[in-house]
Parts: sequence; structure tokens; C-alpha cells
Amino acid sequence: MSEIISDIEEDRKLSSTNETDTLLSGLIQEDQYVGDVYSMSYDSALVQIHDRYRMDAGGIPGLCFLIATRKKKNDNLAANDEDASVILLRVLDSSPLPNASEAERLRVEAAQRIAGEGRHWDEPGVMDAYTANLLGFAGLRCRIIGTFYAEQAPNSDRLRLRFGSDISNYYSNHALSVYKPNTSALGQIVNYRDLDSIKDHPLGQFCVVVGSVRYASTNRQEQGVDDVRINIAPADLLNMKTALFGMTRTGKSNTTKIIAKSVFELRYKDETNGRIGQIIFDYNGEYANENIQDKGALKRIWEFNDDGNEADVVTYGTEPHRNDANRRLLKLNFYADEMLPLGKQIIDDELSDDKAEFVRNFRNVSFEEVPENLFSSEGTRYRRCLLAYRALLSRSSFPLPANMTIPKGKNLFNPSLTKAMHNSEHESAVIFKHAANVLSKLHNDKQISWDQLSNAFATLYEFMTTKKSGWKEFNDTYMETSSSGESWADDSLRSILGMLGQGNGPSRVRRVAERHDPGVKQEYTEQILDDLHSGRLVIVDQSLGNERLNQIVADRIMEAIFKRHQFLFSHSKDIPEILVYIEEAHNLLPQGTDYDPTTIWPRVAKEGAKLKIGLSYATQEVSSVQKNILKNTSNWFIGHLNNTDETRELRKYYDFEDFERSIRRAQDRGFLRIKTLSNLYVVPAQIDLFRVG
Repeated sequence: MSEIISDIEEDRKLSSTNETDTLLSGLIQEDQYVGDVYSMSYDSALVQIHDRYRMDAGGIPGLCFLIATRKKKNDNLAANDEDASVILLRVLDSSPLPNASEAERLRVEAAQRIAGEGRHWDEPGVMDAYTANLLGFAGLRCRIIGTFYAEQAPNSDRLRLRFGSDISNYYSNHALSVYKPNTSALGQIVNYRDLDSIKDHPLGQFCVVVGSVRYASTNRQEQGVDDVRINIAPADLLNMKTALFGMTRTGKSNTTKIIAKSVFELRYKDETNGRIGQIIFDYNGEYANENIQDKGALKRIWEFNDDGNEADVVTYGTEPHRNDANRRLLKLNFYADEMLPLGKQIIDDELSDDKAEFVRNFRNVSFEEVPENLFSSEGTRYRRCLLAYRALLSRSSFPLPANMTIPKGKNLFNPSLTKAMHNSEHESAVIFKHAANVLSKLHNDKQISWDQLSNAFATLYEFMTTKKSGWKEFNDTYMETSSSGESWADDSLRSILGMLGQGNGPSRVRRVAERHDPGVKQEYTEQILDDLHSGRLVIVDQSLGNERLNQIVADRIMEAIFKRHQFLFSHSKDIPEILVYIEEAHNLLPQGTDYDPTTIWPRVAKEGAKLKIGLSYATQEVSSVQKNILKNTSNWFIGHLNNTDETRELRKYYDFEDFERSIRRAQDRGFLRIKTLSNLYVVPAQIDLFRVG
């Protein structure tokens, strides 16, 4: 019996050995040998290479990947053998060998001997073969990125390839051979995924190709790396923050389109889970519209799949576009009960920089809370304010909805008030009496026009603010007899009447009249939420219209998304995943160093993950984004940045420190350094040109 058990253990050991060899040997290309590690620490390694091996491997660009290992192919190491591992290195720079000064002296002497003869100092006859061979050795300084090793898979008797972002041990007198991976080995390295980070996501198994490996601006074919394709896992982007940094014309928008397309096409791979809602705040209109840079507009991506549906892509804008007949306009019915709060907020935001006292008072008026009983004392005051507000809209050239009439005004205007206006002995008594007649008709449910009403309200404000008009006597008597002891006109009514009564008050409100459409039946934020939760791609074109209004619209949309998801979360309901893209993010995201909970965008960045809101933001400067947002960013796509202030900020994150000089020097369009959630190290890539098909 013991012999049988022993045989089984030997079989298991042999199986483990074969699996280990299979998993690790794919990374080792012995014909790509370039040298040996001669010194190392836990963070770095010094490698001795030779020009001959460097040439045979197609050259060693700066920042390229190398691998170091004691393992040889088919040497049958078990998974728990310490040498059954492959260390991943990144070339940082040259490093002098101990005999560097002597080698430099020999090169200088050889060059001096043939100076002016038109020959190279390394030619035969100038330098003997033995010396030339010795001088072919050089040193490289490399970063230790981590270790590939074999590990038993969870709930399985099989092994899997794992990567640890460090080394567990090293020996000062253990030689490690170094190889330059290319083709299949390099593809395995750059596309390695830590599946534990996305294993619970139903879409975690899907990947999409986005480009090819590129180490340097000087991207020569003989390096043998530009045909190695790089993919990303779209699941990395969901519920996470994604940053795209780079100067203008370096590929940020192109990359955003590729990302959005990859997420959109998940619906064709997984009908149940793949419909992810996406919304793009399109600052320059390059996603919603055709442009000369791309092979088709992003809004057309549905056309190139047999299962594509035009309804899956929806465009919105503050202005119509001649090439987009189906565009939905971001407008409200400012008169509609359900849109009152949003309409008032838009007006308030437009007037936020206005320092006039009557404007500041008006901005304090809110229609967010509606009294339960509209015919109580509190309800009467609310209805009076609402009627005055709608009269202000009418006076400010907001077209009235069809069939909208002035509601019955019984009990809204105290007969004692209109009597006091009739009896006024002020020099403006004539207009006071005229206004009193209009308000009396309203009180008696007689028909009046909106123009008559707005004029009457403007005159009422004048009556209330004019000395010796009779207002003070009426109001004092009213407060003495009222059970509440309050003024007939509360602060909200005074503030609204103040906007009507000031000659330029309505003209201030008129600045947002373009946001009004009397025919709108549903608030646009509700439409967009419905689109997103149905898995559609929503593109909000912000290239047209007023810039400030575009900001207000974006803030409001994001606030509506956040609040809806917050409600679903707090009530333990299923939350649909959505992905939000911000182009030219410095126009929307707040700047500064401190977290500001009063604005929506930092809250999305900080709390969005638990609410299943992913945020992808693109801008030109790292320093323009609030640090709290940067600290919570998992995915990074970095193009050319032209100054040390920005690259110094960037080096604080992951291993971008290694790429600082390259990012500052290489200006090639689409040359990015990529770090995603499930990829544990930065990979340099040339991003493909976006195509809709």
C-alpha cells in the first residue's frame, strides 16, 4: 500500500514539474540571451551584456523588458523549487562595469591612433580581436519589476502563472541569465493579468486589443517588438477611475474612443451582462460628430455589427446640429412642476457671479420642498411665490406651454391689500390702482393675461418698497391680526418681486431662456438616466452653446446620476454599471489640493466605485486635477508631457518614475504608457488609430 501511495506522490510531483516547465518556459527564449546579472538588490539589478548578443537580439532599447532566471528550458524544476521563477526587469540606463575606466582609456587610445585617417577605431588592424571582444562588454542598470512563478490555482490541482510585484529572496553569488523577450514571450508579459482583481466581475474574462508594444520614439523594425499586440480588460475600467494625460494632439481622444468602443462591444460578447451604459461629455464635439482625424465618428459604432442597433447610441446637445437630425436637445420646460427646481438652479448658477443684492436675494429662493397641503397658510405662500416666479419667466421671454393658464387666485391676495393699493395717496397711486384691479380680478377668478399679471407684480413691488405708499400701514395691521405675526410677503416673495420690479431683473433671467422648451415633457436628466440604465452610449455635445450653461448641464447630469445610484445603494437595490468620460477634464473637474464635498465631481471620484460609477477623465496637465481624484485613480494612459512640473507630479504614482524622461522627450502621437487595474506594471504602447468598423 505504501508503494502505491509513493507512486501517486511521484506522479503528482512529475505532473507539477511538467506544468511548471510549461508555464515558465514560454517566457524564456534562449536564442534571445543578452547577458548575466552580476549584482542585484531587492529593487534593482546590474546586468553585464555584450555587443554581439545585443545585436543578435535586435538591440536593447531603453525601458525595454528583460527577464532574468536560473531556469533552463526542460530542466524539470518543481513549482516549489526556488529557481523555478523568472524575474522581470526594465532597462533604465547604462551602468559602468568595474573596469570601465580602463576600457575607456583603451578606446581613447585606439581613436587617437587613427584620428583623421577616415577609419573607425574598432576596425581590424586598429584594435586586436581579443581587446575588441573585451571592450564589447557593458553594463545595464535595471529596475526589478517583480517575479513570475507557478502557484496552485484555487480549488484546483492545477498550477497557474502568477506575478508578484517584488522578489522574495536573492543570493549575491547566484548567476542569473538575462534574455530579451520578444514575439510570444513579450506578448505574454505585456498582456499578463492579475485576474484576482477582476475575477468576480462577469465580464472579467474579456480583453480587447488596443495597440502594439513600443519602447522608444526611435521605433526601428529590427527590434522585433512592434508586432506584439497589447490588450486591456474592459472590466478594469468599470467602477474605477481612469486618467488620460498628454498634450494636445498626442492621442488622448483617440484612446478614449477605443476604450469606449471596447466597452460598447461587450454587449455582443455577453448579452446578459455586457450592456454597460456610457456617457461622454464631449467638450469639442469630436465624439458626436465626424471629423478629419478619425475613420468615422464614435456615434456610428453600432453600424458595423450584425446585431447593432441605432437606438444604442444617443446624442444630446445644447444646440441642434445640421448633421444630427436625431439629436436630443438639453432643454427644460421651466414652467413644469417637476422641472421647477432644476430650472431655478440653472438660473441661479447663471447669476452666481452677479453681486447685486436683489439678485443674491432671488438666488436664495428655492422650490425644492413643496408643502403637503397647498391650501394651508404655508401652501398659500408657496402658491403665491410660484405664481410670481412664473410671471417672471413670462416677462423674461420664456415661451408659455400650450394651454397654460393662470391658476385660480382665490385667497392669494388679501382684499385688504388691494384696498390699500386703491386708497394710496402717493403720486404713483394711478399705477397702484391699476395693479390692484388686476390682482382683484385674479382673486375673483376672472381672466387676466400673463403680461397683466407680471406688470401687476412689478407694481406691487414698487408699492411695497415706496415710502408713504400705504404698504407699511397695511402690513403692520396684517401682522397684528395674523396668528403667525409674520409679514404678508415673506422673504421668497419679496425676492421674486424684486427681480420683476427691477428694470433689468427680467433681462438677467432672459440669459438662460435658450435652455427652455415649452414642449418638453420629461427632464433631460431623467431621459439620460433611462438611456444609461438601458446600456446605451450617451454623447453630450458641449461644443456648441454657452460655455457656462454647458458646465451647469454637466454638473446637473452628474448630480442626477450620483443621487440615483446613491438612492439605489442605500435601499439595497441593484445598481446598473455606468462609465462616465470627461474630455478636457480641467473644464469640469475641480482644482486644488483638498477634497470639497460640496461639488459633485470630487464626490463621484471618491464614492463612485461603490455606486458602480466609473470615471474616465482626459486632460493636458496632471497638476490640473484634484489630488484626491489622482490618488483614487486605478488606470493610467500617459502621453507626451513637456515639462518637469507635470512629470514630477506623475512620478508619484506606480512606476511612472522610470518613464519620466521618455514622457518628456518623446512627442510621437499615440505613444502612451499604460497601467491598468489588472496589469501590475506600466507597459509602453503605440495605440491603434480608432476606426468605427
